[in-house]
Amino acid sequence: MSVCSALLTCRVAGGRSKVLRGVPPPLSHIRLASVAEPGTRRTVEEELGQPAGYLPFSGAKIGSFFQERPVLKNPFLEDALLRGYMRRHLPQEAASSDLHAFGERVANEVDVWGRECEVNPPRLVQFDPWGHRVDHIVTSPAWKRMKDLSAQEGLVAIGYERSFGEWSRVYQMSKLYIFSPSSGLYTCPLAMTDGAAKVIQSRGVSWPVDEAYSRLTTRQPKHFWTSGQWMTERQGGSDVGSGTETVAVPQTDGSYKLHGFKWFTSATDADMTLTLARVQDRTGATTAGSRGLSLFYAEVSRDEDGRLTGIEVQRLKDKLGTRQMPTAELLLDGLPAHRLSEKGRGVASIADMLTITRIHNSISAAAAMRRVVQLARDYATRRTAFGKLLKDHPLHIQTLARMEVETRGAFLLVMDVCRLLGREESGVATRHDAHLLRLLTPVAKLYTGKQAVAVVSEGLESFGGQGYIEDTGLPGLLRDAQVLSIWEGTTNVLSLDVLRCVARSSGMVLHAYFTHAKSLLAGASGVSRLAPAVKSVDLALSQLEVFVQVAATRAPGYLELAARDLAYSLARIYTGALLIDHACWVGASSPDTYAALRWCEQDLCPVATKQERGCYDLSSASHDVELVYDRPIQG
Repeated sequence: MSVCSALLTCRVAGGRSKVLRGVPPPLSHIRLASVAEPGTRRTVEEELGQPAGYLPFSGAKIGSFFQERPVLKNPFLEDALLRGYMRRHLPQEAASSDLHAFGERVANEVDVWGRECEVNPPRLVQFDPWGHRVDHIVTSPAWKRMKDLSAQEGLVAIGYERSFGEWSRVYQMSKLYIFSPSSGLYTCPLAMTDGAAKVIQSRGVSWPVDEAYSRLTTRQPKHFWTSGQWMTERQGGSDVGSGTETVAVPQTDGSYKLHGFKWFTSATDADMTLTLARVQDRTGATTAGSRGLSLFYAEVSRDEDGRLTGIEVQRLKDKLGTRQMPTAELLLDGLPAHRLSEKGRGVASIADMLTITRIHNSISAAAAMRRVVQLARDYATRRTAFGKLLKDHPLHIQTLARMEVETRGAFLLVMDVCRLLGREESGVATRHDAHLLRLLTPVAKLYTGKQAVAVVSEGLESFGGQGYIEDTGLPGLLRDAQVLSIWEGTTNVLSLDVLRCVARSSGMVLHAYFTHAKSLLAGASGVSRLAPAVKSVDLALSQLEVFVQVAATRAPGYLELAARDLAYSLARIYTGALLIDHACWVGASSPDTYAALRWCEQDLCPVATKQERGCYDLSSASHDVELVYDRPIQG
């Protein structure tokens, strides 16, 4: 007998063998709970009206075994780290009570809406039955309910009401963290709405955007507006400076009309938008590059005949994920608009918007990880395989534990960025805080985006084949996660942004980084149980400092090659310091300590490791080209 056959055969009483593979032995008395005479139970054959001895499955019956689905419970109550973080930093009863109540609503009501948005995606009706162009984007009733809910719950408003001072952003983002995986992607228009409100606020709330600001930040559903963000044109990508062709034609009343083609407009059913365009002079000429771009505000409206004013919807995008949200190609043909920025200062004017939307992106990433871990954890208590529950298989629990460590790290990293944003908006931020916010915003976005794809993919695997079946709703988690490393700047684009902010601050962002990371470690200096983690982070900080010193002496191309690994190192080291700090507070639990230890077992400073191997020498770039295109280096 082969080894495989031996493993698939087990000995049973009486010395007989029972083969585990193949068709199970006939079960002539499968019993189901049913109405029967007292003291008796009806057999399956009797239940189905079949004669005695009827063979299971012979009539395409489905059998007696069913898998139990994972149950979504209150996301707030099921998240020990979130509850601990709130007790530590925002212990007010009003905040925790609201998160508790909102978690109940998400689990028992909102999650069903989110699924409805997935199975009933938006569709475009370009013409009415009589041939008139109408360009109606038809969304599901659940999508509309999400808009009302967002206003009622203050999912944008909280950030501007500032009821909890410098912790208001943490509170707001905690609600979005609970909401995001069940939102049917409504968090995307909320991110752009928040970003638009931030831009308006930073430039001064006055005509012509004063009413828009009040609508973007209201809690009244009837008055609530969402905003689009129409930046990407046919050349695509983050290089808006060279890729924007839309022109703004000045009008006699001081307004403008926009003409151009927007290739990718998210949440196209929004009530208003912010967009970039080039102002034409009297001769019709425009200024090329970023210096020619200005920021404009436009409302989305219809004329008396029901046609969109100055807009034609060309088509909806057919996307891998985020199918719940309408994303379209738009022709702007005389869209009325008002210029918000100074001429040529459009790119600089959207910096605040990018900060907000990148933080929202990071929150969605951490939330996706948390949701798949919660579902996988629950499923492990219900699914039996190889004679015992999944939770009783050590290897399975080890896998879930690794996912949990990644999720905890992502959560603390993102929340610290939210903390810094709240301090800045409340006017209490130091220069040190401002430098940290500038550095950590792209770092958190790029790192959590990559984490989310990996963790959610692993999470789907924990459900076995069911994780690959569409009507479970699980595959949508992975499809939607993939956008998180792309939207608002890909990993490489944001890695280069990290280099840019280091250069523009003359290295001050790194000084703030090192100073704060070391201060986080200081509180754990005498905590023996955390000593291995503290030692690892301290060593990684030293390695990172050496890398920075060496890189400063090399050609510019050296740092560019190292940019991604540098960003990863910044994320891993800082996250390690945050996990250690959280494990030190008085209310910390043993899992908090264990998570810190496990996080710090990895290579915290990959940029130093690869520097030692010569991965950033300029010759390696030539070898990369040779490898990718499979051709020898010339010369």
